[in-house]
Amino acid sequence: MTLRKSIILYGVAMALLMGVLKFAEYRFFVHDLSLELYLGLVAVLFVGLGVWVGRRLTRVKVIEPSTEITRDEAKLKKLGITKREYEVLGLIAQGLSNKEIADKLFVSNSTVKTHTSNLFLKLDASRRTQALQRAKELQIIP
Repeated sequence: MTLRKSIILYGVAMALLMGVLKFAEYRFFVHDLSLELYLGLVAVLFVGLGVWVGRRLTRVKVIEPSTEITRDEAKLKKLGITKREYEVLGLIAQGLSNKEIADKLFVSNSTVKTHTSNLFLKLDASRRTQALQRAKELQIIP
């Protein structure tokens, strides 16, 4: 839904809500309930409507990283990448930090750094992004 349609929808909803409240005011609230209760009800309705519209306008699509990694044993053996290094490479591809990888694999942070530096050497890379790009070129990760 475009921003213009959302604004128009919000305006129409506000107008309808005001009409309903005015109708209810003449029928029930003026005679039975105090002004403070009426104003409180109006405030609650507008806050609820504002939160609903705000969430609709600021909705963010979440794209989950791919967790499926194909494994070509021949290419991995040729490059000298161990199973644990391959696991670390897969977790790097998912966007995890060294600490998150260490927590997930139940190893120390320095062990993850060692595996990462070994991967950099074996893939001829100096950064994580280069290592991932090289791994994709070699078709060892999707």
